[in-house]
Amino acid sequence: MVSQSSAQTLNPRTVHREFFGVPGALAVMTGTVSVVFVWYFSCNPQVGCHLPTTHEQWSHILRGAFNYHDYLSPTALVAYTMWWMWLAFLYFVLPASVIQGVELRDGSRLKYPINGLSSFVVTLVVALAAYTQWGTEPFVWIADHYFHLAVSSLLFATTQALFVYTYSFRRSSVMLALAGNSCNPIYDFFIGRELNPRVGALDLKFFCELRPGIMGWVLLNTSFAIRQYTQFGSVSNSMWLAIVPQIAYCIDTLVFERNVLTTMDIVTDGFGWMLSFGDLTWVPVMYSLQARFLAFHPVHHSSPMAAFIAVMAVASFLVFRLSNSEKNAFRTDPNDPAVRHLKYITTESGSKLLVSGWWGMARHINYTGDWFFGLAQCLAAGFETPMTYFFAVYFLVLLLHRNYRDECKCRDKYKKDWIRYCEQVPYLFIPYVI
Repeated sequence: MVSQSSAQTLNPRTVHREFFGVPGALAVMTGTVSVVFVWYFSCNPQVGCHLPTTHEQWSHILRGAFNYHDYLSPTALVAYTMWWMWLAFLYFVLPASVIQGVELRDGSRLKYPINGLSSFVVTLVVALAAYTQWGTEPFVWIADHYFHLAVSSLLFATTQALFVYTYSFRRSSVMLALAGNSCNPIYDFFIGRELNPRVGALDLKFFCELRPGIMGWVLLNTSFAIRQYTQFGSVSNSMWLAIVPQIAYCIDTLVFERNVLTTMDIVTDGFGWMLSFGDLTWVPVMYSLQARFLAFHPVHHSSPMAAFIAVMAVASFLVFRLSNSEKNAFRTDPNDPAVRHLKYITTESGSKLLVSGWWGMARHINYTGDWFFGLAQCLAAGFETPMTYFFAVYFLVLLLHRNYRDECKCRDKYKKDWIRYCEQVPYLFIPYVI
């Protein structure tokens, strides 16, 4: 039995609340769900794809949102639940290399099965078998019932968040997220109360981070490409430019699955509505926007424009991947021949901060590659509507917020060493620019 004083030492009361506390949490939950609805009812085959600016357009959106009988589908909810359960089944049954996560506050390390890529491969084989048996029909159904599935994922994500919040009270020794112990149920439900909720051997946060949403993104993109083909008789070069980099990005994420164990999502953030909704709904639903638009409105780029977009996507992806690989290799073994030539400063805490190589160019050079990579996919959808550029705008805001969190965390952790580091690496994102 853990004493009250021990529990308070392990899980101190949250003092600083992110997102301006409860009002911000409510605003984010309301705002992000509203975006999903607005972007669907404003961008679909029936109405085209227009940014809502008139009373008539907003009236159409509100009528559609309140007419819930049109999009609440038991069939879609069952389909989504089966999708989640299928991937959870693979999480347990496929061979996996088991690795330890970072050291937690109590000195322990959790173990994680790394088999996301094999889960993807098995799921791909099943999808190909479905195509062989039933042709394009299952994929066209997914494309045509996109919003039914989106709402189903929202309901599932919210239910999951309610479960993990309630589950976090099962005993006083549960390790809580430092930001999720405010004792305000609304805020803690949103931000995530428990750090690593596990049901048996299933780590819900780790599982949801890359599997249902990332693989669902691939499935949606593929379905939209097939939908375009069945309707127009071909797949446009714009569709290829949009979905091939995105699918490659998803596969890359699964190849380097173990790297997620050192990210803020896993290390410091609790698992609440924000991550549950973000992983299960926001990523597949909003990140597939370009493919969904192109499914009913093909865009045909000239060869020079297509080449420009392709080069931009490849170059920015290389910046993202090479910089992250360099950082992870250095963290794993600073004496590795691939990184031992890099210069660094050693902080009073013993940490080493790179000041050369990719990380000598800018403190968040990986964010730069990530953003331009997303912008390339927006360009693939053409210039006929600003709605397909939502991803670039949103992602910029997200990365700026992450940058703020990173800077605050490092400033508090490294203190005067961080000032010294910033003097040697003065740029945030783009060398000699910003």
